[in-house]
Amino acid sequence: MVLAIHNIKSNFSLYQTAIAGGAAGAFTRAVAQPLDVLKIRFQLQLEPLKNGSKYSSIMQATTSIIKEEGIGALWSGHIPAQFLSITFGVIQFSTFEKLTYMYQRSDPQYYNIHKHWINFVNGAVAAAVATVVSYPFDTVRTRLIAEEKRHKVYKGFFDASATMIRQEGFTALFKGLVPTLGQIAPNAGIQFAVYKLFSNNILNRIKFFQRSDVDMFRTIETSLLGNLLAGSLAGLVAKTAIYPFDLVKKRLQIQGFQQHRKCFGRQMYCNGVMHCVKLTITEEGFLALYKGYGPSMLKAVLTSALHFAVYDEIKSLLLKIHQ
Repeated sequence: MVLAIHNIKSNFSLYQTAIAGGAAGAFTRAVAQPLDVLKIRFQLQLEPLKNGSKYSSIMQATTSIIKEEGIGALWSGHIPAQFLSITFGVIQFSTFEKLTYMYQRSDPQYYNIHKHWINFVNGAVAAAVATVVSYPFDTVRTRLIAEEKRHKVYKGFFDASATMIRQEGFTALFKGLVPTLGQIAPNAGIQFAVYKLFSNNILNRIKFFQRSDVDMFRTIETSLLGNLLAGSLAGLVAKTAIYPFDLVKKRLQIQGFQQHRKCFGRQMYCNGVMHCVKLTITEEGFLALYKGYGPSMLKAVLTSALHFAVYDEIKSLLLKIHQ
């Protein structure tokens, strides 16, 4: 990231921001999709994580999915997941950069004094907007991941979307939106704030993490390695803070779909956020709110690192081309 960003922001258009954000989302999704599949399978399992349960560990779950459903099952729901990531990335980064630029232009002194809180708020707002727009893709890909591949319910993304709307109504595409917004706003806010803190204020002051080349504006940028490290830390902190919201969201997204998942074990029937939380804690214990935390944390660290780093690399490249 750039230390003296006020000098170059005007040269980076909203269109370029959208390209960088979309590309970062697409690349990250392609790499991390298997971890997302594992996370969701664990989140939807009601039985305790132990020997004899459908899934008991990351390695056992991976082996079981490949053996029973084929290696392609690790990329279940990849098409809607790509639509989700690209749409989310374009809107999130474009909105964040636009809000940040507006703060910098309107009151530079105020921005410099309160930039960490501003980054948190801007990140939260940008993610909330991106979530509402892209949410149907998230619901559809969850259904595609949740189904058992030997007895498919849907033929693909478009069939799943049409079937859900026809059988459950258009609002079915937005099941779990409330807990999603409850997690995504603070999650993104924490990610942006932590990432900017490390990339703009800590790592770029350490010579080992500085880029060797300095641009025409004499700005000091964090290297690719520095951005990866900053992104990893951002993902780790943010995901740990909001994880239970993610679990509740996934369980709400499959309400009305339980009859197609009986081969995976017991199913939960709940009618809202608080009811889902209550049932989870009552029937499975408080720690059940962190089921799937292992693959989810691996995914969070990987995706956050790649998302921010790839975005900044593409942005840096576009800026050099533009200059």
